[in-house]
Amino acid sequence: MPVSRFLIGFAAGLLCLAATLPPAHAQLDNATCLACHGTEGFKPFVSKEKFEASVHGPRACVDCHKDITAVPHEKKPGATAASSQLAIVTQGCGGCHADKLKTFKATYHGQVATLGYAHAAKCFDCHGSHDVQRVSDPRSTVHPDNRLNTCQKCHEGATAGFVSFHPHGNTHDFERYPQMWLTAKFMIGLLAGTFAFFWGHGALWFYREYKERKARSLRPHVNTSELPKGEKHYRRFSLVWRLAHLLFALSLMVLTLTGMTLWYADSAWAPVVMKALGGPEVAGMIHRVSAVVFAGIFFAHLVYMLGRVSKWRSWDDVFGPNSLIPGWQDLMDAIAMFKWFFGKGPRPVFDRWTYWEKFDYWAPFWGVTIIGVSGFMLWFPNATASVLPGWVFNVATITHGEEAFLAAVFLFTVHFFNNHFRPDKFPIDVVMFTGTVPIEHFKREHALEYERLAKTGELGRYLVDAPSRPMTLGSKILGFTLIAIGLILLALVVTGFVGSLSR
Repeated sequence: MPVSRFLIGFAAGLLCLAATLPPAHAQLDNATCLACHGTEGFKPFVSKEKFEASVHGPRACVDCHKDITAVPHEKKPGATAASSQLAIVTQGCGGCHADKLKTFKATYHGQVATLGYAHAAKCFDCHGSHDVQRVSDPRSTVHPDNRLNTCQKCHEGATAGFVSFHPHGNTHDFERYPQMWLTAKFMIGLLAGTFAFFWGHGALWFYREYKERKARSLRPHVNTSELPKGEKHYRRFSLVWRLAHLLFALSLMVLTLTGMTLWYADSAWAPVVMKALGGPEVAGMIHRVSAVVFAGIFFAHLVYMLGRVSKWRSWDDVFGPNSLIPGWQDLMDAIAMFKWFFGKGPRPVFDRWTYWEKFDYWAPFWGVTIIGVSGFMLWFPNATASVLPGWVFNVATITHGEEAFLAAVFLFTVHFFNNHFRPDKFPIDVVMFTGTVPIEHFKREHALEYERLAKTGELGRYLVDAPSRPMTLGSKILGFTLIAIGLILLALVVTGFVGSLSR
């Protein structure tokens, strides 16, 4: 070691030792701190001149470094460099700038910090540490003229679009952040309208179906004497459809877990889950792999459907009973269903696809488009900012998170109710795992399709033997497992949402 460096370190050590005072903040004045940290060669070094010329010059060092209570500094048990840095963000910066801390925590950078990880940008990574200047000052690292260089310290290749990103934007200030305000209000309206209709629809359905089922407990729902002899099932879904459904469900559940853990970083469960996942970087990798699987199934389905569309020859192909495209009859069916809910009409009968099944089918087209496009933007920020302004990241973050919340809550409440939890289905319907349903069940749920196939003599083409006992048991185990996972995820999302309302 060079003699000069040894002497500097030795001198600094003597100064620190001489400056040792009892552990009281009032006595740890800036002169005491700078006696060591203001010495060239001491790490971390703080330039006395730059610090006093900064906006924090009048402040005491311990106003930000609240964990420093004595000289020499003794770390708390379990403290790390990362925890010390995060303490500066939450206790130091956040102690004076509570409003800015709140908006920071709504960004990816802030969510990672909230979960207890320090690898993403923190306040001082952008604003500087001991030479902070006002944003309007040309010397400031976040001045518009310097902002791109600051972003490029972490985002190599960052383009000019990064400059208009709002690291402290919020959804309550229309004048400053109109895009975020409008996006948030639109998403709130979408969520409120969707849940109000379908939760109300489900509640009425449950009540009416429970009453009818109770009244018919001593007699069958359909005339079984007309059904084919033997324990026959109707083949409703092929193996390809069932595998696609399973992969779709699994990838969506993984996306929900990894995404909502970040979205609700402030919740009590999020740090535990994130640690189990291996941290934000590993969770991000898992999230993106699941997104690719999810999108791959979606696009494969699009190709399949385009092939089907190319074979359309008449309006019956477009709006007929075998088409998933909503038509006038679906509106009539929905009206008839509500009449039945209120005892104003008989229970309607349906063809191959019901109106709620069509909604379940088409909703992902909307959801996948919003979640997929916004996720792609956030995944490839350099490419996005090369053609779009930075505030698009703020909008994409809102739409990605809120639409994911909508998808998760809808699937684990409405979809689960329609297919598993209503009285006629409870506790589980395994048709998407076995691919078949008992013929009695088929006639009850899709009476018009049954009558049409029986009348044309085509019913026999779809009749198969009942699934084997191992197949049925395995399907039930798989179904109950997926439902349990879905309900656990629902509980996490709901507790995260409720907790966010109080913050």
